[in-house]
Amino acid sequence: MLIEQSDSARARRLLAAVRARVLEGQSLSRSLAEYPDSFPQIYRAMVEAGEQSGRLGDVLERLADYTENREALRDNVVIAFIYPVLVIVVAFAVVALLLVYVVPKVTRVFANLGQALPLVTRILIAISDFVRSSGVGWLAGLVGAFIAAKLLLRDPARRHRWHGWLLRVPLVGRLIRGVNAARFADTLGILTASGVPLLASLQSAAAVLTNLPMRAAVDEAVRRVREGAALAPSLGAAKLFPPLVIHLIASGEATGRLDTMLVRAAEAQSRELENWIRGLTALLGPLLILAMGMVVLFVVVAILLPIFEMNQLVR
Repeated sequence: MLIEQSDSARARRLLAAVRARVLEGQSLSRSLAEYPDSFPQIYRAMVEAGEQSGRLGDVLERLADYTENREALRDNVVIAFIYPVLVIVVAFAVVALLLVYVVPKVTRVFANLGQALPLVTRILIAISDFVRSSGVGWLAGLVGAFIAAKLLLRDPARRHRWHGWLLRVPLVGRLIRGVNAARFADTLGILTASGVPLLASLQSAAAVLTNLPMRAAVDEAVRRVREGAALAPSLGAAKLFPPLVIHLIASGEATGRLDTMLVRAAEAQSRELENWIRGLTALLGPLLILAMGMVVLFVVVAILLPIFEMNQLVR
């Protein structure tokens, strides 16, 4: 049915190959493992646990809910920052248009008159000349620096240090920590609830973390748990995960309801993150518009002041 309903030719070929292996007698989890690029480790681990427990239907339903929640969290973060990014792009485009095309034509008239120009007008002319003469070079330099940074960050040690620095940046660090903590708690909760052993669940949950220091903290926690330590203090030792997540994990371990508390931790972290992003974007929007208005006001004043002075001289 999935093969017939799929609109993608690639998806149809993939599902047909999985179906062929199941018909040959392989389990569904082993069939999915043949295509690790299409089916991540968490999918394969949950399907295998469902097959072993005889609750494959329930596990697949949980997996569907997990995927929907993860996509919803990502979409909420992306959608929240679309408006500020759009305002910034439009602001830079408007300012660049004014400096490159509008300001030179207007100031050329002032230069021909030989009149002493106000300070703000001279500053505007200097900025316009700088942008027109070396703006392309600066833009090329920024693009080159971005490409060089991408190449340098391919080194794991440099990327680890970069991710660690990002965690210390006030707003960016909170966003990265919140997204990764919610994703980790949700993944670990769904795996443990599906019957996957804790150590295997931790290893699979570590793979969904995009921040390398946080992933290293989970790897260290796996080592401590394997030696007999509790999960909550093992994760809390690095002090990278939010305290709420650590406390709920400790509560789950104490009450024997770790999977339930992990799901609650993921929901609480996602809700807190969404509220924080909503408040941040609500503040950023007016600030960006105000900043753009100040720049445009500066340009308008710098152009109008000489005109007012010429009118006074004529009178």
